[in-house]
Amino acid sequence: MAPTTVLATVPDRRVRFDHLARLTTPTGLYEHALGTQPRVEHGMCVDDVARALVVTSRALRQDGTREDDETLALTRVYLRFVRSAVRRGGLLHNRRSPDGAWLDTPSSGDHWGRALWAMGTAAARVPDAELADDARRGASAATCARSSYPRATAYAALGAVELLRATPDHAGALRLLQNARRRFARPVRDARWPWPESRLTYANPVLPEAMIAVGDALADDGLIADGIRLLDWLVAEQTVDDRLSVVPAGGRGRGDARPGFDQQPIEAAALAEAAATALRVTGDPGWSVVLERCVAWFEGANDTGVPVRDPATGGGFDGLERDGVNRNQGAESTLAWLACAQLVGAGPTVAP
Repeated sequence: MAPTTVLATVPDRRVRFDHLARLTTPTGLYEHALGTQPRVEHGMCVDDVARALVVTSRALRQDGTREDDETLALTRVYLRFVRSAVRRGGLLHNRRSPDGAWLDTPSSGDHWGRALWAMGTAAARVPDAELADDARRGASAATCARSSYPRATAYAALGAVELLRATPDHAGALRLLQNARRRFARPVRDARWPWPESRLTYANPVLPEAMIAVGDALADDGLIADGIRLLDWLVAEQTVDDRLSVVPAGGRGRGDARPGFDQQPIEAAALAEAAATALRVTGDPGWSVVLERCVAWFEGANDTGVPVRDPATGGGFDGLERDGVNRNQGAESTLAWLACAQLVGAGPTVAP
């Protein structure tokens, strides 16, 4: 008898917008879900809608073919939501009720940085000229603000880099990048803990990613080198036996027990974004390996050994626990999975 050939299962990495569309209304995007059903009572926020705008803007084909109709419709909703949050001086609201009322005071927290990142991305990548111009105006307004929060500044800097792709001589974007360069915390002189904070908290990779992207935009090789050093260390700090063991929601300091739970999909997605930027700037194929590990984390190559995404819906589960996953498919975790799959080159699909 001929030997039986066992074919390895190839994971379905298609970027499905089905669940994202389920969470979306003409007003915006619900933040939380119970299982796959939106939790309307929890409302909406710029943080998540900005993430969605980044993902759908990058998914649009530059030829604007008809296959993009659904993705373009989502992009319109998300851009309208974020644009409506912008106020005087470039500050933004964040929290919004389902009926469209803003619930907070405009500020320059992380949501401001993510909004600038999103609008800059849309300005540079959306093929619809009217939408791209609207995004450029929103991003331009947001560049007037500044933030005392390092991650907000990092996200905003990524947006300013994107805005410069759309408008290479944009004065507001250049001023923001110069300000960010002065404020970036550089590696400390400790090979075991070069991170400029005493603990790793959340979305850590955006800090070195912004350093790499800004260094590239301003031709600052020293800033690129510092960003690569921090990102290299961060990857090593979160890698065990060639798989990711990401920083848990409670953060991680020196000597903390590992693995830690609950692990959030945003951490894997932030690392994937940073690896993609490092790959673009340096051309080092080693960053492709990091990207693959980020996607594999969602597919079960993680500390629990279970998938953190739902291939049937395109949704992402809300957290990795010691005994499984939180099976709610909220906006943040769904967009984290979609961004990771997108960055390794899978194309978007929406169920008919």
